[in-house]
Amino acid sequence: MKTQTPIPGRKRRPLLLLLFTTSSLLASPGFAADAELKRVAFEGAAAEFKWPLKELNSDLPSDWTPYEFLILEWRASSPQYFNLKLFNGDVARTARINPFPGAWVRAAVPLAYYKSSQRTGFDMASMGNKPRLSFWMGVGRPPGPLDKVEAIGVQMTSPVGKPTLEIRSVKLAKEDPGDVVLEPKPLVDEFGQWIPADWPGKAKSLDDLKKAWANEETTLGQGDSNSCKYGGCLQTKARATGFFRVEQIDGKWWFVDPDGHWFFSVGADCVTPASGTRTRGREDIFAALPPAELMAPGRAGGRGPQASFHTWNLWRRFGPDWRQKWIDLTLRRMDAWGFNTVANWSDPALGVAQRKPFVATLSGWGLETGWMGLPDVYSPDWDKKVDEAAARQCAPRKKDPWVLGYFVANEPPWPGKEAQLAEMILQGPDTTTQRELKTFLAPGDTPERRTAFVYRAFERMLEVINAAIRKHDPNHLNLGIRFGGRPADEVVRLARVFDVYSQNIYSLAPDAKSLDSIYKLTGRPIVIGEFHIGTPGRGLAAGLVQAADQQQRGVAYRYYVETAAAHPALIGTHWFQWLDQPSTGRMDGENYNIGFVDVTDRPYPELVEAAKATHQRLLEVHSGKMSPFNERPKAFYAGTQLSP
Repeated sequence: MKTQTPIPGRKRRPLLLLLFTTSSLLASPGFAADAELKRVAFEGAAAEFKWPLKELNSDLPSDWTPYEFLILEWRASSPQYFNLKLFNGDVARTARINPFPGAWVRAAVPLAYYKSSQRTGFDMASMGNKPRLSFWMGVGRPPGPLDKVEAIGVQMTSPVGKPTLEIRSVKLAKEDPGDVVLEPKPLVDEFGQWIPADWPGKAKSLDDLKKAWANEETTLGQGDSNSCKYGGCLQTKARATGFFRVEQIDGKWWFVDPDGHWFFSVGADCVTPASGTRTRGREDIFAALPPAELMAPGRAGGRGPQASFHTWNLWRRFGPDWRQKWIDLTLRRMDAWGFNTVANWSDPALGVAQRKPFVATLSGWGLETGWMGLPDVYSPDWDKKVDEAAARQCAPRKKDPWVLGYFVANEPPWPGKEAQLAEMILQGPDTTTQRELKTFLAPGDTPERRTAFVYRAFERMLEVINAAIRKHDPNHLNLGIRFGGRPADEVVRLARVFDVYSQNIYSLAPDAKSLDSIYKLTGRPIVIGEFHIGTPGRGLAAGLVQAADQQQRGVAYRYYVETAAAHPALIGTHWFQWLDQPSTGRMDGENYNIGFVDVTDRPYPELVEAAKATHQRLLEVHSGKMSPFNERPKAFYAGTQLSP
């Protein structure tokens, strides 16, 4: 492989190694002199600690109504999340905290995330995940007043490696003092790796990476010879139409590829070369930053450009023409590892390459400007807006045989919160939907009628979007909404207008009874749009599903996918996501160790080998000719999605 000279980044800062004594801690700015350092070690299935307010700071009042921020100084040894509990009378209001490990930080925790339900956001992540500069968090539950706070507690579920948490200052503030990493600095090296942590294989130099990259080039295998060019099973045959479709065969549902072969979709979400993290306001925690031309563009909201260390490492690996070489390597990896689908939110160039089936993620329905993902569906111009969006996105693809299907939305956060959604519509500005709701409630304003209206509006949303897609592309499947959580039966039943029902399921494995219920309600085959398994380490949190280590991540992958494939209605599993998230968090803070590939563009061999073994068995497992892999992962924990 031709080696490349790295392009210059910003000047690297030396790493300062600091040793602390009790006296130096007490001398730190902002430390409450009358408080003692609290240090806890988490052990056991659900370790929990609790302190009365006066034990933390004698000046703390019990009525926190006038205050907006809880200011803590802490140092966590692990990136594993902990629950920060505020005991208000007999209610424990709980938020999920994901700390930066190995450094003292000042964390300004917004109390608004404890006091009230969140109303901004169009999917579960955008409503539940809240980024900060020195940590990130999930909103508190149950929301409510903080007028009788008696104690503060911390709790961790299924801790890995006996993690510790130290707290040395607890205060309240009416204005945001900001979050800051106090020491040591920097925390992230020039390759995007977490400096305070060490692990086998951590890159110590560019030469380390070049050797690993060269080795992969020479050892990366070929694809499965039993698969056709679309990834279907060569030894199977059904009616070929030139496009993907679904069919029930001998009691089992399958995708059928354009050439008529049975196809079980195994894919990965977010297959992209960039994974940006916010730098504005915390530049000093990075030893070096990528040059401007490799910075990922910032999103709306004023958080500025995003540093993508993975992109910088691709430049180091391939040079100025890294993008095309990344596409080629990624598709070769997917072939070798047995993935046959480029799934949601992936780089469109992978579909343009015409080498791997892909899903198209549609937008333009007005979800972002509506109420918790429900647009103004009764607006006189909404139907036209939907039609234009479908024409723009679907018409150019209608003859493309590589399109597996369309996803139309992601994890609407309102199911289960219909009353809150109706109240938001009524309290908001004058809209056509608001007027429709008021008319609907005129005969009687009851919770039941409010819920009925929400379902009525949602049904109209699905019918209009579905009709527009079919108008502009009658050839491809509508894979529907990737639902999160478990919506009510009434919501699931409405999704029968789609060709496939899609559900994101974060658990040990999909529950067969739940899948049975979905299939009974919709009569449609089912795709799992998201699942993952992570482990805490490398400065990264485990994600929504945790295993003990990298080897157990592989065990968990096999158990999940093969258990899912054994269900007769289940026709695909899509892993979230291809690449680890940044250790300092993506746009909403998430920093999960959930990739098949790490920030330095090196695969996790344990996970890759497990996936290869499972993918070779899926035809037999889904056909019912082979029992699924039945080894359960160790030190397993399945959390819950961060919904408000």
